[in-house]
Amino acid sequence: MRKILKFPKDFLWGSSISAYQVEGGIENNDFSKFFPAKKACNHYFLYEKDFSLLKKFNQNAFRFSIEWSRIEPEEGKFSQKEIDHYRKVILALKERKIKVMVTLHHFTNPLWLKKINWWEDEKIVFYFSRFASFVFSHYKDLVDFWITINEPLVYASLSYLKGRWPPFKKSLFSFLKVIKNQIQAHKKIYKEFHQLKNDVKVGIAKNNQFFEPYLKNSFLDQLSVKLADYFWNEFFLNRIKNYLDFIGLNYYFHQKIKFPFKIKNENKLVSDLGWEIYPQGIYFVLKKLKKYQKPIYITENGVADQKDVLREKFIKDHLFWIHKAIQEKVPVKGYFYWSLLDNFEWDQGFKARFGLFEVDYQTFKRTPRKSAFFYQKICKNNFLEI
Repeated sequence: MRKILKFPKDFLWGSSISAYQVEGGIENNDFSKFFPAKKACNHYFLYEKDFSLLKKFNQNAFRFSIEWSRIEPEEGKFSQKEIDHYRKVILALKERKIKVMVTLHHFTNPLWLKKINWWEDEKIVFYFSRFASFVFSHYKDLVDFWITINEPLVYASLSYLKGRWPPFKKSLFSFLKVIKNQIQAHKKIYKEFHQLKNDVKVGIAKNNQFFEPYLKNSFLDQLSVKLADYFWNEFFLNRIKNYLDFIGLNYYFHQKIKFPFKIKNENKLVSDLGWEIYPQGIYFVLKKLKKYQKPIYITENGVADQKDVLREKFIKDHLFWIHKAIQEKVPVKGYFYWSLLDNFEWDQGFKARFGLFEVDYQTFKRTPRKSAFFYQKICKNNFLEI
């Protein structure tokens, strides 16, 4: 017998994108020099069609980022053309009665920030908050949710600790400086936005992972998990918890840790990128976030699956565990699948296919995958059938 899992009234059902990964034509940020996205999905010109797909597929919320290097191509010089463009983008969503969630920093930076050494110099707090306030002044009455920074620790670690992303550094000292500046920038923006508008909603998109000991009875493995959980999941949130109206959770990873910090996942089921699929982990992560007593939105959760053989079950299983967390009084208010479209996956290029809609990168044709219709039904009904 089928079981119906109902979600709360006014639950948000949506999907997410970021500017550099889908828009195309961005050539003056730090990623563009090393990992060119070229025309990407051509979303900059096709956003109206993409938003009509959102509406047709019953989504009532959408998360996207505003590209800093478009708005402020030169230090202190703001582009009216791009301000007008993003206003049209937001209005196109509003016309379709779709809730708007805007991300202000989604990994990319304008090239002129090189003069202050990117995010290492504390001057970044001034520059980023100035950009944020400028954007806010134009759209404050149109945007429902503001996310200051997407996955701050992912950006800091891949760019300043592991050296995979610009500026390709491998320095613990730089990594810690960047995190400090991210915290200060978030707090400054939160305060400025609230001074300008009483009912504004400002949050963060935090990539939290589910850690567990490789050997459950090993004290050293348990200690490793506690340290990983604190530094990756809690450290940043603890420092901004009084400067949050909601928490955005990006959930992708489960890690079994063997002392000191060796990853020993079983990887019974993996995505096209080799990432382990572990839906139950989202339940444990959400349960730990409950202590912050903030509304929670799943701002990203998705799978690279070109053949579309994993995605339907991926969505179903994650929503099952999200629903269980909600039943246990975790205040989850919405789910944004990553991603609406296939897109440019940073240093992985175009090979990873996360989209509900397949994109032909030659013609830019969008084709709904079977999983898109599955998700469409959930969005329409506000329940999951299992």
